[in-house]
Amino acid sequence: MASPLRMQQPVLVLNASYEPVNICAARRALVLVLKGVAATEATSAHSLHSSRAVHAVPSVIRLLEYRRIPHQARALSRKNIMMRDKYTCQYCHKTSPASELTLDHVVPRSRGGETTWENLVACCHSCNNRKGSRTPEEAGLKLLRPPRPFSLHTSRHLMRLLARSEEHWQKYLFYE
Repeated sequence: MASPLRMQQPVLVLNASYEPVNICAARRALVLVLKGVAATEATSAHSLHSSRAVHAVPSVIRLLEYRRIPHQARALSRKNIMMRDKYTCQYCHKTSPASELTLDHVVPRSRGGETTWENLVACCHSCNNRKGSRTPEEAGLKLLRPPRPFSLHTSRHLMRLLARSEEHWQKYLFYE
């Protein structure tokens, strides 16, 4: 039986043309398959048992009808900032679980810094305390890379990174 945690595992979503378009949770993928909106292309080793059936938990699904995917901005959220920054402190370059990272305003809010893609970075507690209400330069810190909005390139890069551990995904992620 699939545990609640396993139902949050990432699933690659393909358009009807087999073009990768998204990553969703296994729970959402299973709902799309059961509704007849998508077909399972690859399954994980886990299954979900109901009173009437056993369902393999998908690893890759394909939408049955082609969907034009508009260029859309990704929501500004803690999770998306962490994913964009690859769960790495942008000052000391240490990779940590999300629970051990904070969000830092590069230009502090006390100095008029806004809550935008370009002003938020993943930051460990130590570096955040060291920086305080100063700019990185004033605190003697240097950003790993300038913060940018989450883009289609970022999404595809994350899909490729995840594909390293999700072998079922590799044949669908053929772009650079």
